Amino acid sequence: MMGKQVYILLLLLFIAACNNGKKRVPSSVGNIAAIDSLVIDEIEQNHIPGAVLRIQKGDSILHQKAYGHAQKYDFDLKKLENPEAMTAAHLFDLASLTKVFGTTFGIMLLVDEGKINLDDPIHKWLPGFSTGEKKEITIRHLLTHSAGLYQWKPTYYHASNKAEQYDYIAKLPLKWSVGEARHYSDLGFMLLGEIIERISGKRLDAYLEEELFRPFDLRHTTFNPIKKGFAKIAATSHGNVFERHMVYDSTFGYDVDVDPKSWDEWRKSTLRGEVNDGNAWYAAGGVAGHAGLFSTADDLQKLVSLLLQKGEYDGKQIISASVIDTFLTQNEFNNGLGWAMDPDVISAEGAPPGTFGHTGFTGTNVVVIPVKDLSIILLTNRQNVGVQPSGYYYDLSKLRQQILNTVLNNLG
Repeated sequence: MMGKQVYILLLLLFIAACNNGKKRVPSSVGNIAAIDSLVIDEIEQNHIPGAVLRIQKGDSILHQKAYGHAQKYDFDLKKLENPEAMTAAHLFDLASLTKVFGTTFGIMLLVDEGKINLDDPIHKWLPGFSTGEKKEITIRHLLTHSAGLYQWKPTYYHASNKAEQYDYIAKLPLKWSVGEARHYSDLGFMLLGEIIERISGKRLDAYLEEELFRPFDLRHTTFNPIKKGFAKIAATSHGNVFERHMVYDSTFGYDVDVDPKSWDEWRKSTLRGEVNDGNAWYAAGGVAGHAGLFSTADDLQKLVSLLLQKGEYDGKQIISASVIDTFLTQNEFNNGLGWAMDPDVISAEGAPPGTFGHTGFTGTNVVVIPVKDLSIILLTNRQNVGVQPSGYYYDLSKLRQQILNTVLNNLG
């Protein structure tokens, strides 16, 4: 009898360890089957190859599941005979979630340490922005996408490394007036990454590893995961087919000022472990302030929880609550600093005030609802099925909103 009791105790301890200290509870979300069916339906319609979904309230994991496959198609869009099943352990190319889970956290740490002020002009560290209207650009402007910078440029047509990339961006004219409005810009977060490097004296990936990822035991969060020995990685696009379209097709809607044929180093393989974003890969070696980070839902949840707990971790105040509040206060553009708070932007119509989140071009997104201590992390590898007839990747907005609605309706 004693042996049976010991066995049960060991089993319970094992389950607790597997749950990483989090309680897994029977669905208080209500109809989990309804949520699963939403994701499965998208897979069956070939809109996405696979996904990982994690829903957490407080310390309780309400739902976590992996669906579909980590890679479904090869470079020629031929279906693989034995596609690898998706698991919660697979790393995803976070794309623009890098902006918030990497760069924004890096700026928060520097602000909290008093090494930077949100209203400092960026020319303190970037001399190329010390003339004309550019000298008015502040850290806050970059974080709120209101610096007036171009939203995107194929910098790799002008630069083969980060130094050349910065020089090119610094020489570009502004497209809009500083502070006029929110114009989402990858270039602004490239500059924030550069500023972090110049203040810290370290490469962006090294700084984040030492100051954020390692202290929080984020063992599956990294830039350039293949170099770190990771093998379980969800595949994304087949080369850079979308960006090539952006450059070659003047009617596609992107402001490009290059001869498309003047550069031809497009990747000709299915990307798996190489950042999809061309500016991050071709010109920045996979490490940039706007893209390049890979991670899992489990690791991202730790950083979400840090925000929900007002900067406290393991009984210690890691980031002051006042800094957290500053970054998550809605501004005149209906967004926070780095984080988006506009329901239209994050597919969160009907969510309570204070809800924040972000999306990534590869098919990733996070929505956090502080008043309910609730978070939804949905990671997909939508690019692997190829582009739609329109030339765009499948729009996940409807799925994201449906999942949110289902969760909110059942939580009350």
